[in-house]
Amino acid sequence: MLSTNQLHINGRRHTLLPATTVEAHKGEVLLIQADGQERRTALSLALTGRMKPSSGTVALGRDASMAALRRRSTVVDAPEVNAPEHHLTVRSLASEDLALVPFKFRDRTRPTEWLVTRGFRDLLGKWVEEVEPARLLHLQLELALADHGVELVVVDSPDRHSADTGTWLPLLERAAAGRMGLGPEANAQTPPRPLLVVGVVGRLPDGWAGPAAVAGNAAHTAAHAAEKPDGPQRPAPGGDLVEASVAEKAAIAVVPAEADGTAGEAGPVEAGGAAGESGTVSGVDAAESMAAEAGEPPAAPSGAEAETAESATPAADTPEAGTTAQPGPADVELSDAEHQGIQKEKQ
Repeated sequence: MLSTNQLHINGRRHTLLPATTVEAHKGEVLLIQADGQERRTALSLALTGRMKPSSGTVALGRDASMAALRRRSTVVDAPEVNAPEHHLTVRSLASEDLALVPFKFRDRTRPTEWLVTRGFRDLLGKWVEEVEPARLLHLQLELALADHGVELVVVDSPDRHSADTGTWLPLLERAAAGRMGLGPEANAQTPPRPLLVVGVVGRLPDGWAGPAAVAGNAAHTAAHAAEKPDGPQRPAPGGDLVEASVAEKAAIAVVPAEADGTAGEAGPVEAGGAAGESGTVSGVDAAESMAAEAGEPPAAPSGAEAETAESATPAADTPEAGTTAQPGPADVELSDAEHQGIQKEKQ
């Protein structure tokens, strides 16, 4: 498995490759989209250990050694690096590439024989510029896989030659499946040679369902994470929450006052004093006031609230205020002596 973690390369004047994190597995084709030829070539070289990253890591399997990565990988068709020059013949191209194969894997045959035995007889005597892009890429892949120690193949910008993905994508899939670089003696019984294949492209093909990544994906992820605030976020109240009734709000408002002992400090309310003079307002009064504002009928008082409401009756309803209370059906009749006593007090 090929893996990179925050792979980043600084250029002389700008960032050549933003932080990139990818994984590639044997037998699969990984396509990485990168903008600009400089960025694509820098990524291709970094993935094969041929360019030292400014930060981050790249490893093939469990070996993070750059020297081991270079020995076990190859970069194909990188512009201004190892892309075939148009003034070369196909025979000269094969001769140069085969000379770079390590000695223990080098084929002793001559370049012409090598081309014939690998199925490139039709290219003998042609210039590189005369070869079709798909045929030329096939030749470059076979030359790269002449080194049997190669496990990773990175193809730089295969889509720059043609907008038709059929000229390069099937070749990458065939190489990943292990059907290339098997030698002239290969047949149906020859075991495949699965490879790690990475294509660094300018645009991902339409309908591509295989592994894919974008250069700079780790930098975008870090920037997105920095925008998120730390700590858990409380959800905003939704419209399905039930609002407390007016009576419940009044009861809630009274509870803190009773807990602080405010009613106790104000003392008992005198019969002739107004409720506002005592410094406290009973729960019944608060409920009636809030109910009136909300247009709801006031809640009936109960228990201690009823007693408090009776003791806080306004003075206007008492005899001292100059008015006589009208006896109701539940009132007790006064005796003649009591009436005389009341008249004397008034005089």
